This record gives sequence, structure tokens and C-alpha cells, in this order.
Amino acid sequence: MRIVSLLPSATEIICRLGLADQLVGVTHECDEPPLVRRLPRVTRSLIPAGASSRQIDELVREKLRTQRALYTLEWSVLEALRPELLVTQALCDVCAVAEAEVRAAACALPNRPQVVNLEPQRLHDVFASFHQVAKAAQVPERAEAIVTELQQRVQAVTERSQQVTYRPRVVLLEWIDPPFSCGHWTPELIRFAGGREMIGQEGQPSRTLRWEEVIAADPEVLVIACCGFDIARAQQDRSILQTYPGYEQLSAVRQGRVYWIDGNAYFSRPGPRLVDSLEWLAFLLHPDIHPAPSLDPHHPPPVVCAP
Repeated sequence: MRIVSLLPSATEIICRLGLADQLVGVTHECDEPPLVRRLPRVTRSLIPAGASSRQIDELVREKLRTQRALYTLEWSVLEALRPELLVTQALCDVCAVAEAEVRAAACALPNRPQVVNLEPQRLHDVFASFHQVAKAAQVPERAEAIVTELQQRVQAVTERSQQVTYRPRVVLLEWIDPPFSCGHWTPELIRFAGGREMIGQEGQPSRTLRWEEVIAADPEVLVIACCGFDIARAQQDRSILQTYPGYEQLSAVRQGRVYWIDGNAYFSRPGPRLVDSLEWLAFLLHPDIHPAPSLDPHHPPPVVCAP
């Protein structure tokens, strides 16, 4: 089967299912596993290179008002690939090519490929995505062992977290300018890791915050995991974060517990690395209980501790 992935998390799911040899096209953002970087890119971004976080936010809000896309399909590339299966998402209106464009493309392609929409809200939905993709690719038996292994890792974290005598107040920000709470699966991961997310709600979308909400929550641990940004790009906004009134007085700042995490590679991708995200969170919150995750020798550590 000729498979095209239209979001990075789907690419990672497809490859974890052992279907990399059937993957013929990916998005411009797909970078894991490394072998997919040589595949044809079937999407491109309409966000100007070098746009600031505030400018990106304004473009997103305009898109939501006008339905103008931020990502688009490279039609000629897609047509040449002759996909039989398109894996996309309908969860977020701004994170990928619009669902309507994908559906229209599927109808216009001569072979009318099957379209699979992934729409996880919670961690168990992410695991269900493995079964959904495996079934569509006609290898349903491959998902069970993979999901079981991921669930066992989650269970190991949650069992260790039962030893926790105090769960610190946590705020995880998905954006800095303006500040956004976390949402969907992330507050759940924080609970599993032994913390209390003070603003984000499990199974609910992230939302724009008034900075006063962060001050009122007074997190003892502040995690910055900007959607779509690696650590270096997120820290370009560090000076903005530090100018917010009362930032220096936050308990997390005074205690040196501000962590910058590669949000693009981890929390923003509802795929197998969400379990890695959980293990890193658990270690950051309770290093006396949770072991440090194993480091990938091909990647730098995904966490930096900085004020």
C-alpha cells in the first residue's frame, strides 16, 4: 500500500508499525525517524520564514476567522505519488492541511485514496490511533504489541507516582507570546507524572491565558513546551516571558524549576513519543522516584533547565 502522511505524529505511528517501506510522502515538518527526511514533501507552510511568535499567533487567529489555510498541499507531488492511503487529522484547525482540502484532494485523485483522520483528545485516544492506522493499512495485528509496550511504560510511571507524598503545582505553557495553557493529553500526563496542572484541563483544547492566571496559580514547576518549536526557537522568546509582571516572583522561578522542553518533538505530537514526554516529566517532577529516561545518542537532551 502506498501511504502518504499529512502530519508528523502520523509519520511516527506509521513507522513504528513497521510500514516505513510503504510510506511514499510526508509533510515538510516530518523529521522522525530520520529515514523519512529523504521522502517527497507533499505540503508547504504559508507562514513567512522568521515570523515572530506574536505574528504566528495573529496569522492563526486570522485563519480561524477567515478559513484561510496556513498549510497547503503540493498537488503535483501528491498526484505523482499515487497514494492509496492518506493519514491526516481533524483535531486542530491550524496544525496541518485543512481537512476539507485533504478530502477534496482524495476525491480528485484518479485512484480515490482512503482517508484516515486521527483525532486524539486523551492518551488512550493516541493509543487507539495505532489501531486505526494499522487497520487502514491492512495490518491490524501489528498494533497490539506496540500499544501494550507503550501502556506498560505508562503504567510503570503511574505506579511509581503512587509513592509521591506531595504533588507540586505545575503550569505547562504551549506558547509564550501570548501565553497559552496546555490541553488535551498534556494535563493527563502531568497527573500521571505526579504533578497538578493548575490551568490546563484534561481532554480540552489549550487556550489563551491572561498572565494573571499564571500568577494566581503560582506554579512550583513551570514547563515551557511551545507547540511546533524546539528548545532553541522557544528560548528566543525567553526575554518576553521574563518581562511579564511578577514572573521573577513565581515559586518555580525562585526555586530554579523552570524547564524548557522540545515541544515540537514531544508534547505537540500525539504519537509514540508522548510516552517519552511522560517519562521526562516524571523525572523532572520527582527525580528521587522516577529514573532519568535513556538518552538517544543521535539527539540532544530534550530538556533545558533555565530561569
